[in-house]
Amino acid sequence: MALDRIEILIEKYFEGETSIAEEKELKDYFSSSNVAQHLEQYSAVFGYYKQAKKEQLKATIPLKSKKQSIVVWLSVAASVVVMLGVGFTFYKNNLNTEIQNVGKVDDPEIAFRETQKALDLVSKHLNKGIESVSYLNEFEQSKNKVFKIN
Repeated sequence: MALDRIEILIEKYFEGETSIAEEKELKDYFSSSNVAQHLEQYSAVFGYYKQAKKEQLKATIPLKSKKQSIVVWLSVAASVVVMLGVGFTFYKNNLNTEIQNVGKVDDPEIAFRETQKALDLVSKHLNKGIESVSYLNEFEQSKNKVFKIN
């Protein structure tokens, strides 16, 4: 009869329907020495609880304080600020030297030719602008004819 009850309790245990008292009854049965041979396969499952109760943690767990994490983040932020400052300084220095070197030519003949090219380009654009103004003169004359303004 007790063996039938244990088998029923095992079925209920694996279905997840046992109460705490029934689970304690199973643990007591499997921790005893007279376990039925066909149920010995379940001894490891219920014997685990007996062994787990004996185990204790003996190592100490170091706790990190919040101050340490704040110090770490502050040092990371400070190093990022320093790196950005150094990078910006190098970038600005290189940019200034490039700006200062723009248009510098050592040979006067090359400088003269480059100046002629630049003035020729300005002249072409100025001529286009003057042509546009002539269209405005024609528009002004036609407007005067239509509205009969002197």
